[in-house]
Amino acid sequence: MKNEAKKPINILFASFEAEPFMKTGGLGDVAGTLPSYIQGAGFDIRVILPKLSVIPEKYRAKMEPIACFDVQLSWRKQYCGLLTLKHKGVTYYFLDNEYYFKRDRVYGDYDDGERIAFFSKAILESILHMPDFMPDILHCNDWHTALTPVYLREKFMGIPGFDKMKTVFTIHNLKFQGVFPGSVLGDVLGLHDCPAAGQLMYGDAVNYMQGAIRYSDRLTTVSPTYAEEICTPYYGEGMDWLFSERKSVLSGILNGIDTKKYDPMTDKAVEIPFDADSLELKRRNKEKLQAELGLTVDADLPMFVVVSRLTEQKGFDLITYNLPEIVRRDMQFVVLGVGEARFEEAFRWYAAANPEKICACIAFDELLSRRLYACGDVLLMPSRFEPCGLAQLMAMRYGTLPLVRETGGLRDTVRPYNQYTGDGTGFSFANYNAHELMGTIDTALDVWKNHPDDWRTMQKTAMAEDFSWRVSAKKYRALYRDLVKD
Repeated sequence: MKNEAKKPINILFASFEAEPFMKTGGLGDVAGTLPSYIQGAGFDIRVILPKLSVIPEKYRAKMEPIACFDVQLSWRKQYCGLLTLKHKGVTYYFLDNEYYFKRDRVYGDYDDGERIAFFSKAILESILHMPDFMPDILHCNDWHTALTPVYLREKFMGIPGFDKMKTVFTIHNLKFQGVFPGSVLGDVLGLHDCPAAGQLMYGDAVNYMQGAIRYSDRLTTVSPTYAEEICTPYYGEGMDWLFSERKSVLSGILNGIDTKKYDPMTDKAVEIPFDADSLELKRRNKEKLQAELGLTVDADLPMFVVVSRLTEQKGFDLITYNLPEIVRRDMQFVVLGVGEARFEEAFRWYAAANPEKICACIAFDELLSRRLYACGDVLLMPSRFEPCGLAQLMAMRYGTLPLVRETGGLRDTVRPYNQYTGDGTGFSFANYNAHELMGTIDTALDVWKNHPDDWRTMQKTAMAEDFSWRVSAKKYRALYRDLVKD
């Protein structure tokens, strides 16, 4: 019994992307960081990914082959290679098939439905070839692995070890669900003649994510508030009815950030290192950036910054509506990002007309993003919806106060300013409304000008918040322990 108690819980963490191998968004950050914080302390967590051609050669050269086998996908029999490497104490597995994965981009090809189905089923086939590792839990992420829990229950239950395997499915971006024509059910998935047929159909179409929501033992998303929101029609992307049905197994666990990487004392992007006890140095950093961007050099002018994809989801229709008012205020505004042409053009026009107050950096620039976190005074993030959000967590690490709409992870992580106590870590508004956004900007400007002591206290409080992956990992461990008890 003692030996049994000491046996680690084995988790296979499945994702289509993970930093540093490949990353297109928040999923890559999570899959590349969270497992290293879970590893150890009674847990053996390993990550499985497709061997995409965009993976840098320095990692591809280190991969060691384990096995090769066939994956039956309806009438197709496809080759699959299994390779491995260890990175930062975590074992990574890579599934190789050049037909599906030797592409110039990660997503967006005409046969994504088939590529994803292959990957989802190959995950299970590969377990049969992993030496000395049988997962107790399969942790699948987003629609790219949504079919794995389905294939597990429908095609692998007769194999020793698979019958006791539990599944967790995490939703990072509900907007992308993997919806394909109904013909895919038989021609690609080979699931037309089993109970899964009815579970996967969404009208006349096949919905991969719907399968995971129905078949997984536990469902999670990336903030507690978003877990509640997706049970409502406004946020549920057509799946609210199903999330409501499965609410008893649905929970939200906040994402974290790498607090070593995002540290104003050690970040190489910060010219003059500072911390909560030397915030006057943050002002000097701001003056240097103001000069570089062609803005008026004045540390007393509050700098509002945006680091984001320029899409309506992120609230840019509200921001652009308010640009005429922003120009009239004693403030500066810097936007960094790429996205919808209408937003890019609006920012370029206002920056050209008001170069001393507005700067539009229409680009993706990791180094500049960290400088904006370090030099800015307010981060604007008025999202229509936000499952978790990472920018507000990074900004707080650098003493830049977030101004957010109260939705999803933004509501869970930013405590709004209390004018009576001076408490808070940022500013917020409730309704998705341009006038409420502008009113909240005016509130922030008032605190900046008339209550500098409150501002400084909020900065120090925000910088002291613990949004590290250690906090998230502790909650995932508890979830895993609870799951293997069932």
